[in-house]
Amino acid sequence: MPSRLERDLLGAREVPADALWGIHTLRAVENFPLSGRPPAPALIRAMAQVKAAAAATNHELGFLDQRRAGAILAACAEMEGGDLDHAIVVDALQGGAGTSLNMNVNEVLANRAEEILGGRRGTYAEIDPHDHLNLHQSTNDVFPTALRVAAITLLKRLEPAIAELQTAFQRREGAWAEVVRLGRTQLQDAAPMTLAAAASAWAEALSRDRWRVFKCEERLRVVNLGGTAIGTGLTAPRDYIFRVVERLRERTGLPLARAENLVDATQNADPLVEVSGILKAHAVSLFKISSDLRLLASGPAGGIGELILPPVQAGSSLMPGKINPVIAEAVGQTALAVIGQDAMVTTAAMAGQLELNAFLPLLADALLTSLSLLTAADTLFAQRCVEGIEPDRAACAAHLAASWAPVTALVPRLGHDRAAALAAEARASGRPVIDLAVEQGLIDRAEAERLLSPAALAALGYRG
Repeated sequence: MPSRLERDLLGAREVPADALWGIHTLRAVENFPLSGRPPAPALIRAMAQVKAAAAATNHELGFLDQRRAGAILAACAEMEGGDLDHAIVVDALQGGAGTSLNMNVNEVLANRAEEILGGRRGTYAEIDPHDHLNLHQSTNDVFPTALRVAAITLLKRLEPAIAELQTAFQRREGAWAEVVRLGRTQLQDAAPMTLAAAASAWAEALSRDRWRVFKCEERLRVVNLGGTAIGTGLTAPRDYIFRVVERLRERTGLPLARAENLVDATQNADPLVEVSGILKAHAVSLFKISSDLRLLASGPAGGIGELILPPVQAGSSLMPGKINPVIAEAVGQTALAVIGQDAMVTTAAMAGQLELNAFLPLLADALLTSLSLLTAADTLFAQRCVEGIEPDRAACAAHLAASWAPVTALVPRLGHDRAAALAAEARASGRPVIDLAVEQGLIDRAEAERLLSPAALAALGYRG
């Protein structure tokens, strides 16, 4: 394979002649064969946006001429569009606080800009990875800024996905208003309720998640771009520091702001931990809801069987006729993955030392993976499960009739002690508690049925 010779601090190495990346990327590929995964696509796009903002600012201030700046901006546009993803070959996990990704991006953009100007890859005759692509920058302000831009971008996809799932449950709430079922506490029969009330609780939990996710952007919009290595702005012109975030804001369309304390913003990652915690809260909601659906759909003959989840695939390679709640299971597994990744974010953030956090690549990978997973899970859950759920009305009615629990609705009429005695008799005899109450003259059937009607059960308290 044809090659070219490139040099760095450690010496010379042969690089494939047609590679858009260079010697720094080569060493990173050799040094970090860890996950086998590239950095998140959203992070690569955000890195290109940061590089474009820096190039535009440096051109405005006279540090890059029009020819070089134009070529760099054109190359950045290609990377933003995903056309250069194949050339980002470093591992998602890497030492150096993200320097390997930063240099991979610098080399790819430099070589592509060189080509745009009519040159050859690897010559760096017109565009140099350090002197032009990394001008007035450091990995330590580029990588954290790009991470925040990527996270905001993915948050803007997650919020409508949560809204879609919330709406799906709200539609079920409207459709199930007349379905009465047993409520259960501690997996035991409790009080009667409507199935709509259960759906409303799931929808309300998602509503809170949606609001929290929407507000997350406020935690991420403050960036440290311009702070260079440790937040002091060393080697960057003052005009550049005050202008570069404005150009990034224009490039991304996001309401970004420069941190007032760039030293703090360079070394501390607690805002990212806060965001990850909010994602974990959403994962907890998803697991609870998916678990509830699996339980209510269990059986159907040997379980609760009050809900019928959409059948999406055969459930067993051995047992004929078996259908499993695979969408709900997949959503639950996604939730567990996000909860685990929150632990990684937390640990990586607290592992920072003095003026920098060297563990940001792990934090970035975990946080951005969680955002992508949750968006996919919410969409999957809404479209391939929740929208198609149907109640088994017969099962709901049968469980209600067979249980002593409906007596709870009669407590305001009978008093607790008499109701408890009636429940004990129903459990001992196996007869419906309402039939016993009517036979004993404790209440007439019409009144009992009114107290157990969907309208009465859905009302907040009782009247009279």
